[in-house]
Formats: sequence, C-alpha cells, structure tokens
Amino acid sequence: MKALVTGASAGIGRAFATTLAAAGYAVTAVARREDRLAGLLAELGPGHDHLAADLTTRGGLQATVERLTEPYTLLVNNAGVAVHGGFAETSLEDSLTVLDLNCRAVVTLAHAFLASAQPGAALVNVSSTLGRTPKPGLGVYSATKAFVTSFSETLWHEQKARGVHVLALCPGVTRTESQGADGVPSWLVQTPEDVAARALRAVRRREGPTIVSGRANAVFTAAAGLLPRRTAVSLLA
Repeated sequence: MKALVTGASAGIGRAFATTLAAAGYAVTAVARREDRLAGLLAELGPGHDHLAADLTTRGGLQATVERLTEPYTLLVNNAGVAVHGGFAETSLEDSLTVLDLNCRAVVTLAHAFLASAQPGAALVNVSSTLGRTPKPGLGVYSATKAFVTSFSETLWHEQKARGVHVLALCPGVTRTESQGADGVPSWLVQTPEDVAARALRAVRRREGPTIVSGRANAVFTAAAGLLPRRTAVSLLA
C-alpha cells in the first residue's frame, strides 16, 4: 500500500504520515520545507519517501502530479492555508494564494490521482467544519472548504461505481502550531492524531461522503446548521 500526503511536515498532515506508516503504508510526504520533511522521514524510518514542493506554484504542483503517475492506494489532500482578518482589509494576493492551495491544488491532484486509481483506492480531501458554518474573519478559507466538501461529495458518487472511495474530512478546531485554541471549549478541541485516526477508520469502513471528526464537533455543526444563517454566522463571529 502506498499513500501520498500533502502538507505532511506539520499538524494533521504529519499525523496522517505517521499513522499511515504505522499501519503499513509506504508514505510519500509532500511539503514545502525540506528540513522538516527530512526530520519526518527520519521518524518514519526506511521505506518512505518525500518531495519538497510548494503547491501554490506551477512547478511544485506539476512535480507532485508526476509522482501520482505511480500507482498509489491513497491520496490525502491535506495542504491548506488561511488568511485571518476581514476580507476587504487583507491582501488580495494572500486571498488568492488561499484559493490556489485550498482549491486549485486539491482539484489538480485529485484529477491526477483518479486518472490511474485502481478499485480499492481512496481519496481523502481535508475540508473543515467551517465549510458548513462559515466564520467571519476567515471568509475565503470558509468558502474554499465549502468548495472542498461539495467537490468531494460529487466525486464520491462519481467514483463509487469503479470501487474508488472519496471522502471529505471535516475537522473542527485542532491543536496545531498554526491554529491556536484559545477561548475554545476543551471538549471541541482535537489533536491531529485524533483527526487522522478518525479519517483512516472512515476509509477502512468506506464511510462518507463527508465525516465530521469528533462527536462534539458533529453535534455542534449539526446544531449550527439548524439555526437561521444570519444567527449562525453571528454566533461564529
């Protein structure tokens, strides 16, 4: 079994890489920073590979697409970025970078993977609960995750006839170096390892097309979905 994980040098991506390696997968870890990837590969041990690539660039994306011409059992589209602040007050260039990584890269790599995926293969696109409950101050990020969820659900239907499973994974607040959890109730906060383990259970059981990681997050997201949209958005703000 072979798995390719993007955004693998930290957070949820790193947890995916270590969890998959422990489960017997040969992991190809993709991220921007060569030094962090080298540290991860040292932790994973022999039999694994890495690719230093910036998926917001044409060259980095193409290099990753070329890796996917090899037969992989699993692709985890995890790499993502967010810009915090009101949309009109933040850099347009930064917002477009969010679109490039969170949407363009996801679509490009999913297309490359599915072109050669065999029955039994699986694609996990890491979305977010904010795709369903958008948060002011993270407007572009929330919108990209709504796209990822919707895109994944259609792929789930399109690919199931050929035996390829597609899953949108929607974590809530996850304690990583790029995401603080200050002010968030502890019962809503997960570790990256919690998220990765839940996703792999869903892949094994062919759950989906969308799962929310963590029971508390699932209940909170469902409850927010019952509220009028203006109330839900104000609450998330």
